[in-house]
Amino acid sequence: MRWIEPTPLRSPAPLPDLHPLVAQTLVRRGMSTPEAARAFLDPEAYSPAPAADLPGLTAAAERVERAIRSRASICVWGDFDVDGQTSTTVLVQTLHALGADVTYHIPVRGRESHGVNLPHLKEIIDQGAKLILTCDTGITAHAAGEYARTRRVDMVITDHHDLPESLPQAFAVVNPKLLPPEHALATLAGVGVAYKLAEELIARFPSEPCSPAALLDLVALGLVADLAILKGDARYLVQKGLAALRSTQRLGLQVMLEMAELVPANLTEEHIGFMLGPRLNALGRLGDANPAVELLTTTDPGRARLLATQLENYNAQRQLLCNQVTQAAEAQLRADPSLLANPVLVLGHPAWPGGVVGIVASRLVERYRKPAILFSTPANEPARGSARSVEGLNITAAIAAQKDLLLNFGGHPMAAGLALEQGKLPEFYRRLSRTVGKMLGEAAHEEPKLRIDAWLDLTGVTLDLAAALESLAPFGPGNEKLTLATRGLTMQSTTTIGRNKEHLKLAVADEAGNSQTVLWWSGAGETLPEGKFDLAYTVRASDWRGNRQVQMEFVDFRVIETPPVEIKSKKQEIVDYRNVKDPLTLLPNFHNQPSSLVWAEAEARKEVGGKDRNELERADNLVIWTIPPSPEELQVALDTVKPHIVTLVGAHPFLEVTDAFIARLTGLLKYAITHRAGKVTYAELAAATAQRRITVEQGLNWLISRGNIALVHQEDDQLWVAPGKTINDLGGAARLWVEVQALLAETAAYRAHFKRADKDTLLP
Repeated sequence: MRWIEPTPLRSPAPLPDLHPLVAQTLVRRGMSTPEAARAFLDPEAYSPAPAADLPGLTAAAERVERAIRSRASICVWGDFDVDGQTSTTVLVQTLHALGADVTYHIPVRGRESHGVNLPHLKEIIDQGAKLILTCDTGITAHAAGEYARTRRVDMVITDHHDLPESLPQAFAVVNPKLLPPEHALATLAGVGVAYKLAEELIARFPSEPCSPAALLDLVALGLVADLAILKGDARYLVQKGLAALRSTQRLGLQVMLEMAELVPANLTEEHIGFMLGPRLNALGRLGDANPAVELLTTTDPGRARLLATQLENYNAQRQLLCNQVTQAAEAQLRADPSLLANPVLVLGHPAWPGGVVGIVASRLVERYRKPAILFSTPANEPARGSARSVEGLNITAAIAAQKDLLLNFGGHPMAAGLALEQGKLPEFYRRLSRTVGKMLGEAAHEEPKLRIDAWLDLTGVTLDLAAALESLAPFGPGNEKLTLATRGLTMQSTTTIGRNKEHLKLAVADEAGNSQTVLWWSGAGETLPEGKFDLAYTVRASDWRGNRQVQMEFVDFRVIETPPVEIKSKKQEIVDYRNVKDPLTLLPNFHNQPSSLVWAEAEARKEVGGKDRNELERADNLVIWTIPPSPEELQVALDTVKPHIVTLVGAHPFLEVTDAFIARLTGLLKYAITHRAGKVTYAELAAATAQRRITVEQGLNWLISRGNIALVHQEDDQLWVAPGKTINDLGGAARLWVEVQALLAETAAYRAHFKRADKDTLLP
């Protein structure tokens, strides 16, 4: 990225006693007067906009009030993401407190997709609903509005997604997009709109013992998880909501915080975005989100713990699936680098779960700084995609320009969902690339910019600095974290960390010997700087395992001094025994050599007295007894052993038949349960099955989806498993079975190649 230096400021601090960097930031972000600065820093000094400012809200409140007083049945219709879950809960909790006859429905993603679908709407009206109240959805529900009208049922729509060309038939439509962009309510997400309606309803029933303040913890969850732009009332509600969340009385949230090992008093918006939000989202992405409303409202401790445990299981599955889809997407980009030349990334695969493609699209946007759309393309079904965008590009508008090709679409400037017939994907990709290129203009080809807020010495990165910057929080869209930078650093060490070793922990030092630790999220495998470099980073206080410390997070680096690189090239001697009929006769010779290591996996490891991939060490002669599952494992082995001689035996483990692989994996997991208290590692399972880690992950996922195995906990490479319980996702199991078969087929193809290829072409 091209770094933009901070511009010097001559304006005075808007308030006395502010840290200089905080004062500069306030001025740069438009809060140059004392009044504006106080309103930004202190929610008690901010005056929220009245609910009635939202177009349609007064009419909506009057209609809901009439239904409450007449005891007419109200159905709250929500959405399955965190914004939809919290919106639904806000309205259901409020209506219950006001004495309404209320039910709720959140669509099941795998069966119903987004929006108000007619079959379920008909069923709900048949059951007696007299008012349909939507939240975080409904703005494109034209057919549903028309159908409800024919049944003499009113529909009140509360939503925040981009407006269609015409509004649907409804008694009232409440959407902040109907306001001018500069209005204080214009950036509310769905839960913010629901809260404003709840606020107005509560004011109409002054005798009822309920307060809008009791809803603020939910509002913070939904606004942060939906990446609402943190300006005006949206920022104010997150400030108030975080304070409420730190002392929440909701049993479900208390149990979630406990299971996530979070200290309530230190909660920030990052804990919502990276820990609480993903757990709730996993429920809607992989299962049924309706229990989330019960989790967020129950007063039964046992029920709260059961539901929160289910969230943990779904979240573990989500993490596995996200990592697998990310790896597959990156593999597609490596196989066809020309895809990166286009202004928008469009990728797809039949086995990618629709519930996680949006998360992976976000990862690709962050990595490549291009808008991305990932499609799930199962055979004989429409392609369903999730889009994520970059600042300055309204991805929903770009998709809308191709609406003649689409079955449906919807979203907002930074994210969207869509569906189309698979045969139309190539034309959609061509047209969308042209549209995005035109919308971005020259920016599509410019080097990304990184604005530096301040230069610091390493000694200036302290807990006191982190505490001062925290006054500017909550951070997010519309109020980004400060990007700081330090000159002239060198790398001392790097360590891979994380559940899948996907992150890096860097130790950096300056010329005076001062050092700091920097976390590089998803940095594993990235190019590291050599020699001296400048480092850009963000700073925040961390309470990891109760230890309060300053945390630096990597943003970018630029090399300022590159030493000459000495290139060494040395080919290993290759000895080929792949065609020997009885390789066991060779074993004594291998074992008698003073520096010889036999690499063998699965059942062959014990048979030949070999070592698996986790036991490899430096040796002069590497005997490859078992054919590795892919070139990646072979490369790691060569890098570890650094042999002068590579001896090829190439025995086949014959574990590419799906039934055989699953049977062996199941046996290993059951052994771990009965003999090791359920403790096992992915590395052990991969070596014991002679397969790639991704294959083991998908195999485990299949067993979880079938209810054969339960994933109790996961920490880095370590797993704790138990006998399966109640999860039984047959649809997901069928998809996972197909993917396991495909992964095994890839390994079988590589092993067949390894067995017959010219020996001089095998080693990387």
